[in-house]
Amino acid sequence: MIILPAIDLQGGKCVRLRQGKAEDQTVYSDDPVAQAKTWLAQGAEQLHVVDLDGAFSGEPKHTAVITEIIRAIGIPVEVGGGLRTDAQVEALMEAGAERAILGTRALEDTAALARLVQRFGRHIAVGIDARDGYVQVKGWVETSGKQAVDLAREVVACGVRTIIYTDTATDGMLKGPNVAAMDRICEAVPECHVIASGGVSAPEHVRALRELNRPNLIGAICGKALYDGRTTLSEMMAAAR
Repeated sequence: MIILPAIDLQGGKCVRLRQGKAEDQTVYSDDPVAQAKTWLAQGAEQLHVVDLDGAFSGEPKHTAVITEIIRAIGIPVEVGGGLRTDAQVEALMEAGAERAILGTRALEDTAALARLVQRFGRHIAVGIDARDGYVQVKGWVETSGKQAVDLAREVVACGVRTIIYTDTATDGMLKGPNVAAMDRICEAVPECHVIASGGVSAPEHVRALRELNRPNLIGAICGKALYDGRTTLSEMMAAAR
């Protein structure tokens, strides 16, 4: 497994939210590019970046700084948040992103998703954010009637080869991931890579995910615990290996 440090962007700053709530914000850095370089210096192999303002508003707000991050660190960067049009995805690809993560649009327009996969292949990923097994969209402010495992199967049928699965109830809570939910997603789409997100905040959480013995569970995203100093990237990477 790989560990992807998270950079969540809001108002031009690196922040973390509890359970995705915009009003429950902690600011960790005023310089996202410097923060990305810090993760690189600590050994990061990939980076997970979310444009929170984009997720809430429905259109990217931090494309310029994300482009700076990608060019500054030279490792694969996956990016999500507010990608609702082909042009927005194209701009991100031109900036050098490794993966563009679609969330709301993947649920609402599978035809567009299939078209983008045909064009950009493995560089299109889908973020499935769920609470109690049901998909949440538009910055987690709306819960759909779609079950996460059903959406996972649908996007894989469109050709998607990477899913970032977030249990929103655990995100930012530092209490560990929803291992059972992660297992269900991995079981539902064995042919698709899955990256775990939400609550992964200690080496034992990484080991619990590894113990699922799901070959398609290839990584985990860690944010708040790293920023708070509750663990280190090297400790998390050691557990992942």
